[in-house]
Amino acid sequence: LDDPETIRMFQEVKTLGVPEFGTHFVRQVLTEARVRNFGDIVKICGLTHGTDVWNNNARDLVQKGVNFSEVITMRDDILIYLVHCGVSEKDAFEIMEKVRKGKTLGDKQVAMLKDHGVPDWYIESCRKIKYLFPKAHAVAYAVMAFQIAYFKVHLPLAFYATYFSIRPDVFDYDNMVAGREGIGKKMNYINNLPREEKSKRLIDLAGVLEVALEMCEKGLEFYPLSLDGSDSAIFKIYGEEGLICPFSALDGVGTQAAMGIVESRKDRPFSSIEDLQQRAKLNKTVIETLRRARVLRDLPETEQLQLF
Repeated sequence: LDDPETIRMFQEVKTLGVPEFGTHFVRQVLTEARVRNFGDIVKICGLTHGTDVWNNNARDLVQKGVNFSEVITMRDDILIYLVHCGVSEKDAFEIMEKVRKGKTLGDKQVAMLKDHGVPDWYIESCRKIKYLFPKAHAVAYAVMAFQIAYFKVHLPLAFYATYFSIRPDVFDYDNMVAGREGIGKKMNYINNLPREEKSKRLIDLAGVLEVALEMCEKGLEFYPLSLDGSDSAIFKIYGEEGLICPFSALDGVGTQAAMGIVESRKDRPFSSIEDLQQRAKLNKTVIETLRRARVLRDLPETEQLQLF
């Protein structure tokens, strides 16, 4: 959890595809908070899972010069800080419980905090919070995210293969296989659509395309479907250069059809399109989808003997 290259990835906000840290909102927080270590990554998890903790609160304080390490990010921050200021553990706990639930501090509690030298900005920050995340949960999320980020830094193909394998419903085969140009073209199309015309699927696809473009910009690529080499649903690593797309990545090829192809080819190679259709139990629609994707270009149509 102290791997310097992985820490640097969070510092440089290259966290696309990393759970809890891949959204635009969290990446914006990373940009402004300027994390230094794993502890700061935990704080980001707390900030982004609370309500009125970052926006209109800690963010404003950081912009005004308050050190990021001092702002409230999780429940435990309040308890630890107040005890450090000399507030009794009982009173500090009660204040923490009120703040984390979004309840107003009483006048006596505010007076007590001021008597112990708690700055006005800190008290005002407590008043704005509606919900605070527990540190134990933040640590669990941060550990999980950091471990996955480690793979993105040191074993990128393993990271991208896993990322795309769990998102087969929002994969754009034609444009991704076309590389940076195809991906960029589809991203521009989605980004230029009016908001009311963007379906949830298109919004999800835009996020997946962003990760795909990042992968291609690293010199990696998506290889076209292979009748002999593609898996039914898993993106397979091919050498050190890219990923072979699975059959399920192609719109029109369902789970059963994809599994049928992979299972039936174990017996022997397909000798024709007719042989493939019969052994894998594929309907005409799937066959035509595979044909348009040029997956069947090396197969003859039927088993009929050809005379030379």
